[in-house]
Amino acid sequence: MQRIIKDRQVIDESWHLLPKDASLDGLSNSDDLIVPLALWQEHSHALKVRDGGLGIWLDSDEEVENIVDDLAHFQVIALNFPVFSDGRHYSSARLLRDRFDYQGELRAIGDVLRDQLFYLQRCGFNAFAIREDRDTEDALQSLNDFSEVYQSATDQPEPLFRRRG
Repeated sequence: MQRIIKDRQVIDESWHLLPKDASLDGLSNSDDLIVPLALWQEHSHALKVRDGGLGIWLDSDEEVENIVDDLAHFQVIALNFPVFSDGRHYSSARLLRDRFDYQGELRAIGDVLRDQLFYLQRCGFNAFAIREDRDTEDALQSLNDFSEVYQSATDQPEPLFRRRG
C-alpha cells in the first residue's frame, strides 16, 4: 500500500487513483475514487450518485477552470506533475485555493520530489504522493526546510515586512 503525506503526516493511501483511460466498467460503487478529468466530463451524472468518495485529477495540460462549477463534488483534487520540471500546477493550486476558495484536499501526484514540497505547500497543496522510489518519511521533513518566508503566498498571505511589528 502506498503511503502519502497529508496535513504534515505520513498516512496509508485510501483513495484509488484511476488511470487516464479509465471507464465506468467494473468500478465499485463504494470505493473512494480519484477520476481523470475526461471520465468526469463524460460521466459526471453517474459519478455523483456513487456511495464512495469522489476526487478528480488533472494532468498538467488541463486547466482548473474546467472543474470550477463542480468543486463542491470533490473531496480530493489531485494535480499531476508528469515531470518535476513542469510547474504549471503551482499556478493551478493557487487558483483553486485563492480565487475559487477550494477547501478540500489538494494533492500533488506524479513526479513529486522532496525538494518541491515546501514550495508546493506554499501554493496550497496539503497532500503529496511522493514518487515510489523515494522515502516518504524523509520527504515529510522538507516541509520544515525553512523557518521563515519573505513573500506572501497561499499559506502565508502577508509578507514578512507586514508581519514584523
